[in-house]
Amino acid sequence: MPVWLAASGMSLAGIGLASGASLPWVLKFLWAPLVDRLGSRRLWIRICLGLLAVTTAVLAGADPARHAGQLTLLLLFYVTLSATQDIAIDAYTIETTHGRELGVANSVRIGAYRGASFISSALLVWVAARYGWRTGFLAGAALLALLAATTLVLPSPRRDSKPPTLAEPIRSLLARPGIWAVVAFALLFKLDVSAMEPMTKPFWVASGFSLDQIAALTTGRLLATLVGATLGGVIATRIGIFHALWSLGLVQLMSSLGYAAAAAATAAAGKAPITAAALFENFAAGLGTAAFLAFLMSVCERRYAATQFALLSAIFALSRWVAGLLSGVLAERLGFGSYFLLTFLMGIPAFALLPRVRHAGVDE
Repeated sequence: MPVWLAASGMSLAGIGLASGASLPWVLKFLWAPLVDRLGSRRLWIRICLGLLAVTTAVLAGADPARHAGQLTLLLLFYVTLSATQDIAIDAYTIETTHGRELGVANSVRIGAYRGASFISSALLVWVAARYGWRTGFLAGAALLALLAATTLVLPSPRRDSKPPTLAEPIRSLLARPGIWAVVAFALLFKLDVSAMEPMTKPFWVASGFSLDQIAALTTGRLLATLVGATLGGVIATRIGIFHALWSLGLVQLMSSLGYAAAAAATAAAGKAPITAAALFENFAAGLGTAAFLAFLMSVCERRYAATQFALLSAIFALSRWVAGLLSGVLAERLGFGSYFLLTFLMGIPAFALLPRVRHAGVDE
């Protein structure tokens, strides 16, 4: 989406504001109890994927320059479907994993997610470069329809008892000792990445990367993320989630400095510094995300998995949403180099909370 909007001539501020359509990821805990109480996880995933396929096909006919208002509403609906699918998939993961398996399980999840990102950000951009954006969106719609069909063969995990009321999962979570430190940590731990990410691809476009080069770079970033996520999951399993948050979180924090250095590089350096920064960013994000998601899942009770993880991940999404809204305006005023340095500073406060969340996990 950022590549499409940037290539269509939208300003950085406009791209940043467009990220405001991610609001449903912040609010998804409001309807997550329905996923806990109604139907199966597989049914929710199947319905969401089917509707996402239809909406992607509709996006094929959208023009960002002429249909800005309609596009915003369409993106809000699109993200609502995506957020609901997230609720079901996260709950499905928690139901089928135990304890220290969470580190490796999230390596697989991140790898699968990044594989999907590769398809949308590289292969479909490659298609768009040759056949137009309409064809790229229609190809994406076809893939989503195919994925909806594959949910028919997903294994069915054993379900614990459903919550007695819609509010019980949230009440149980908020009654946990030290939960407010967990909430603050979820809000802050990936704030640096959340603020940096919306401006990385516009930075590539502004630096002269073509659509083909963006597609090629995204391929390399996928591999870097897979390596980082795999290593992060193994490390989290070996040394424990808490120690992984410290060590891998610090590596994640360094990715902002990589982009700041790339923005400060002279024109004579070419695109090599940006390529290196992009690859390191994804490697570091894979490391940090594997530990972070394992931590959030360890805080959730299995029987209330959909609602509790939706609430915790929505708190993280809140910081991402606010950071995305402000990213374009700040990048325009500060310049890319100073803005990426600012994102580094945003990531520091979370580490002060780590001692407070050390024993927050639920042993089930």
